[in-house]
Amino acid sequence: MSEATNFSSADIEGWLKEQTNSTLTPVQTQAQKLCDEIRDAVQNFAEVGKMLVDNSSKEIERRNMRTYNRARAMNKLARLFTDRIKKVTIPDKTSYDNLNRFAQEIQKVFIVTDIDIKNWFPRISPYFIMDRRKFLTVHEKAKISLSTFNDFLSKEYVKTKTLEETFQLIDELHSLEQQLLDVEAETKSIEQDRFPVEKELAELEKKITDLKSEGPVDQLFLIEAEIEKLNKELKQALRHLQKPFKKMQALALYRGGAGLTPDERNKLSQYLQKPFKAFSTEQEGYPLLKQILQKMERLMNEGKLKLKSDKKRKAEQDIDAILNRDSLAKIYTRCADVAKQEREILNSEKMAETRNSLSMFQEQTKRLKAKKARVEAHEAVKKRAYNDIVHRIHNHKKAIEKNIQESLGQTIHIL
Repeated sequence: MSEATNFSSADIEGWLKEQTNSTLTPVQTQAQKLCDEIRDAVQNFAEVGKMLVDNSSKEIERRNMRTYNRARAMNKLARLFTDRIKKVTIPDKTSYDNLNRFAQEIQKVFIVTDIDIKNWFPRISPYFIMDRRKFLTVHEKAKISLSTFNDFLSKEYVKTKTLEETFQLIDELHSLEQQLLDVEAETKSIEQDRFPVEKELAELEKKITDLKSEGPVDQLFLIEAEIEKLNKELKQALRHLQKPFKKMQALALYRGGAGLTPDERNKLSQYLQKPFKAFSTEQEGYPLLKQILQKMERLMNEGKLKLKSDKKRKAEQDIDAILNRDSLAKIYTRCADVAKQEREILNSEKMAETRNSLSMFQEQTKRLKAKKARVEAHEAVKKRAYNDIVHRIHNHKKAIEKNIQESLGQTIHIL
């Protein structure tokens, strides 16, 4: 196997022209000559068709009853001839595919025209005999020109079809390479748009982190951690009252027999869901909790709260400890102190400033993230386009190399 000759995409076209000039150029020259002959034949066909239209129109205007109907038939037929031939597209560039398509269009027109001539000319006879003969002469000459043209296409020009396609592929390759350069430039431009957005976003996120890690926000985080700790301690301290609380709540909501006031019902719900909030918002001595427990004790004694003996005993022990020995006094003091600290931080001027700054920074961050997402989406589109063009360039190069190998027997590689 011979070693492949390397070419850049810029050099391959000039080299291929040198290799094929003696083969391809004469064929294309002959093709253009025959195409011009067909173009002239089509023009003559159109002109003689118009002659039929004009002459038949004049005969119609004469209103001669002997020729009127045949003149109308001739006029209609002639208009069909001219309309069909006008629709044929004459190629502006010489190539096998263009000329073959052109020949097929004309072939279809001539086939239909032959059918119309066979069906209608005998009916129009003996009138317009000279016009019909002139049309038939032009039509037959055009058919002969088309036959010669088709023979040339099928026997001579088809041999150079692959070479022509190769030149077309080279043109497309150059176009794709330019597209690739354009996409690369656009991608770099998009990257330049993204970098300042990312920088500004990082700066804002640092400011937000700094605000949260110092001053009132950091203090608030510590307070919230202490609140969570106290919340768990309260749940542990009230664990034996959870079941009675739930049964009492159900009794108050669905049967109305718990004897709780609206404030007591709300506070009971708080103790079930957020013990710290419920306890820390009690007045000193937590009177609402004690009122609830007193009513709970009464309901238990009356048998209205159905509890297992063990659960009832433990609940009664906790109720007694809370009501008679202030077992929650210490934790209440801690809860009240922490709640007070939280309120002071939340209501401080420094906290208001920090919140305003955080809100402003977070809004700016939101806008920048949206902008970054749009830029990244645009960048992703360009990257997909880039990869697609790279793939198409690769395929074009391989197709060119294959065509040259098959047509010229030479092995080349396009860099």
